[in-house]
Amino acid sequence: MGHDRKVFKAPHTPLTGFAPVPEGSDDHAAQLIAKEVNDKGFLLTSADKLFDWARTGSLWPMTFGLACCAVEMIHAYMSRYDLDRFGVIPRPSPRQSDVMIVAGTLTNKMAPALRKVYDQMPEPRWVISMGSCANGGGYYHYSYSVVRGCDRVVPVDIYVPGCPPTAEALVYGILQLQKKIQREDTRIVR
Repeated sequence: MGHDRKVFKAPHTPLTGFAPVPEGSDDHAAQLIAKEVNDKGFLLTSADKLFDWARTGSLWPMTFGLACCAVEMIHAYMSRYDLDRFGVIPRPSPRQSDVMIVAGTLTNKMAPALRKVYDQMPEPRWVISMGSCANGGGYYHYSYSVVRGCDRVVPVDIYVPGCPPTAEALVYGILQLQKKIQREDTRIVR
């Protein structure tokens, strides 16, 4: 008995694939990766670089909102800017966070609490200082009870200027932090 069906034969393709780069892409890293995959068929990297790349896409901030700048921080999580699309998801506990966003006036009475929360965060950890009050005391700089910048209490990685800074400025600061994480060695404990 013969079959009247046509047999489909798949075309032969070599095992070495071609890693395409999106058209019009000016991403230098993507071009280098595609070139290496096309030349060798695989990509070599260290585990630390892979972990750093994963960390940039999953920053979990501990929001330390002390004053009016915290409203702009909340605004950055709403639908217009949507920090969730960058993998930035706020956490309720410092033990689950790797980024602290300090927004607002830091007083001498609140400084030990800020340091305690910072010390509870696991390594590697980063700090974003948001607004002129957190950066250098702001409008209340000459008050006896104000710390003239949260960098006197905790090490700061990114400063977001403004009074109050816009949500776009915070998004830009977070993107700069992601670039900084990719550039630096995160195994160093501060």
